[in-house]
Amino acid sequence: MLALLAGAFWWPRSDASPHALRPDDAAVLAVGVRVYAQHCASCHGARGEGQPNWRERGPDGLLPAPPHDDSGHTWHHPDEQLFALTKHGLAKVIGQPDYRSAMPAYDGVLSDQEIVAVLSWIKAQWPPQAWRHQDQVNAQAARGR
Repeated sequence: MLALLAGAFWWPRSDASPHALRPDDAAVLAVGVRVYAQHCASCHGARGEGQPNWRERGPDGLLPAPPHDDSGHTWHHPDEQLFALTKHGLAKVIGQPDYRSAMPAYDGVLSDQEIVAVLSWIKAQWPPQAWRHQDQVNAQAARGR
């Protein structure tokens, strides 16, 4: 139902990738905040602060959930990569099927629009300098296509 509601609010701009983040679109952010609370906050924190010692593997060999605020590295990646990581999972994106991660793949759980919405909400929480940096990363990625 949420995916259907999200689809009614927006459609990707024709001048951008269908996975371009929309942190300035209130309708997208309204969906994103709900998706984040339901699917992301339990690991990444209510404010995107991540789990303690997120750079160190735990006893299970897995890395804890990283922060999505400006203390993490989410804003160092282009939209398309963030989308792919969320939808398909790290193992598939890096081409290492045996790589173990606590982060699930959301393909079949969230629609593409819901993934864009939650990533847009995450970006909307960043300070202006992180936005600018990530926009530059997107521009570099677009030139490389």
